[in-house]
Amino acid sequence: MKTNNMGKLLGVALVVAIMCTGLFYMMFAMKANSQTGTPMVVAAKALKAGTVLKAEDLKTINWPVSQLPPGAHHNPEEVIGNTVFDPMASEEPVLNARLANSQSAGGSGVPVGMRAVSVHLTDSTGVLALLHSGQKVDVQVVGGRGTKADDVQVRTALENLTVLSVNPVPEPGSQGQNLPVVTLLAKPSEVDVLAAADSGGRVRLALRNPLDTASTRKRGSLSFGSVIRGGSEGDFAENR
Repeated sequence: MKTNNMGKLLGVALVVAIMCTGLFYMMFAMKANSQTGTPMVVAAKALKAGTVLKAEDLKTINWPVSQLPPGAHHNPEEVIGNTVFDPMASEEPVLNARLANSQSAGGSGVPVGMRAVSVHLTDSTGVLALLHSGQKVDVQVVGGRGTKADDVQVRTALENLTVLSVNPVPEPGSQGQNLPVVTLLAKPSEVDVLAAADSGGRVRLALRNPLDTASTRKRGSLSFGSVIRGGSEGDFAENR
């Protein structure tokens, strides 16, 4: 009887030892992972919209994988001075899409002093297939639909604008046509030009080489009739 009891006690002791060993190694592995993760900046407390980030608003945690989520940061110094665009909860990752600074407002890519303007495109299907964010384009405006050759006028209204986004899916324009939309980065003085072109004319885009920043000499509009007649510089109608 004593031998049987001793065997049971040894069995229980062996099971307890195995469980304790497993628990020890699990705690060791969790500790090791917490020390070897990738630093990621998170909010140290709940942050309201409009908060200008300071060092005490931020802290780092160890992200379990080497690659951080898109828009996340390793070091609080990278975001100190940015303004919170959307409220953040405590421990929430600090992402670019939630911040505004002098270069980008809430991840929209609109720097301070610039504007994002959308225009509907006509007759630019080939160029549209090549467009993506960051490319440079010139904006051409086509006006007139009369029966005479000189009724159709075209002019390069703006040059070297940056493409913010491209939506090739047609949507209704101001003239009742379903047209693809491109959003451009423009100076405040150029916003009304784009709005007038989009509302009253037909907008085409000319794609630039990314290294080409030169501006051509400003000219008036060119008529279809002048193209037919030979299109010399003297044929430009100076409609400035």
